[in-house]
Amino acid sequence: MTLLILLGVSLVAAFILAFVGDRKYAPEVNILGSATAFVASLFLAAEVYNNGAFTAGGEFFFVDAFNVYLAVLTTFISTTTAVFSRRYMRHERELGRVGKNAMRFYHAMFQLFIFAMLLALLTNNVGVLWIAMELATLSTVLLVSLYRTPSAVEAAWKYFILCGVGIALALFGTVLLYFAAERVFGSGTAGLLWTNLAASSGKLEPTVLSLAFIFFMVGYGTKVGLVPLHNWLPDAHSEGPTPISAVLSGLLLNVALYALVRCKTLVDGATHGNKAGYIMMFFGMLSILVAAFSLLRQKDVKRMFAYSSIEHMGIATFAFGLGGPVATFGALLHMLVHSLTKSSIFFTAGNASQMHHTQEMSRIQGLARGNPPVGWGLMLGVIAIAGMPPFGVFTSEFLILTATIKNAPYAAPLFLLGLAVTFAALFRRVIPMVFGNLPAHQRKIKVSQSVVIVHMAIVFILGLYLPEFLSQWFHKAVEILR
Repeated sequence: MTLLILLGVSLVAAFILAFVGDRKYAPEVNILGSATAFVASLFLAAEVYNNGAFTAGGEFFFVDAFNVYLAVLTTFISTTTAVFSRRYMRHERELGRVGKNAMRFYHAMFQLFIFAMLLALLTNNVGVLWIAMELATLSTVLLVSLYRTPSAVEAAWKYFILCGVGIALALFGTVLLYFAAERVFGSGTAGLLWTNLAASSGKLEPTVLSLAFIFFMVGYGTKVGLVPLHNWLPDAHSEGPTPISAVLSGLLLNVALYALVRCKTLVDGATHGNKAGYIMMFFGMLSILVAAFSLLRQKDVKRMFAYSSIEHMGIATFAFGLGGPVATFGALLHMLVHSLTKSSIFFTAGNASQMHHTQEMSRIQGLARGNPPVGWGLMLGVIAIAGMPPFGVFTSEFLILTATIKNAPYAAPLFLLGLAVTFAALFRRVIPMVFGNLPAHQRKIKVSQSVVIVHMAIVFILGLYLPEFLSQWFHKAVEILR
């Protein structure tokens, strides 16, 4: 029943908002839908924590410590983003950037996007996972083009084409996976279920699964934003509404990485080695380095933080590829703290852009003087995302670096180089934005930084103390992924 509520509430909310999404009370409906899903995810997480993993709906759904943790994170950030978008999108409407139809469209597609991600996380069927990822792509393509400017439409088309090609390759990987599974389970849907595949991975043809993983890596890696398949991500972030940038960076990338990691565990079981892990390590490190140096030449604030997301997803991908309990634990923690930090950064960056009528960093100055909550919120977010103590990103990166020095010491200097360049690039750009001279064109707007405070408080606490229940949760997820 809890699982049905969790999945159904977002779908029902999307249907309702398709008709009333332009009304005055529509933001409250959006918040209520996301908050209800968040509460349902907590009950589902408690059930898994107390009773262990289980299947439901005739084995159509599967819930364990790995995917339910991401489901809770997804519903939590969708709720805080809905709260933030209430005032942000209302101001966009006052500026004339969106009309009634666009507002109705925005609210409905927001909830549909959340439903698609939850379905991708909780389904037990590899084919349904692919369908859910495609649904998430289509809903966000439409949201990226919400402003209907030439650059927004171009960004949406680039997103659609690149991710469409990527998801098509992931489909081919799914076909190859089923081809290998059919020899073990026979025809039917049994060969598409994660639970069956994981239990019998050692019986699957290793050559076929290794080939399938190449297609999964390209297909789902495109959605993760890994280099060299990352070009859609900076454009989509810079041209879409800020709340959509927050959920794209904080949620969708995690869901795509979840799919990739699940596929890796199957390949590891079939090949009895870490071939898939080496591929993930390579593309993860490549993403870290390319994104780090790309940060140095960015002029648009949202594009800059989009490249930061590529770098951090590269870190998580590298850690999952490296494997082992410490690296995997660090990767799980990194997904959590990155999502919370990056979404709060996009919130403050969106408010800063509204204050200055631009996203060009050279024209955004004096935030600490003009609007201290926005300025200091952005500064704290950058301190956290750059990996400075005592925030949680420092803890996760330290764990991953420790595992790298032990298990892949040749990669440690490259890892440190990427972190150092990112650190320098971020502070080089952000310090003038926060502490520069107050420009005459800066406008005063009403902002609510409550969600930013909540996110940053959690990231701060996780850097100092990891609650026992969360530590046990991650340990259970590590056991699943080993």
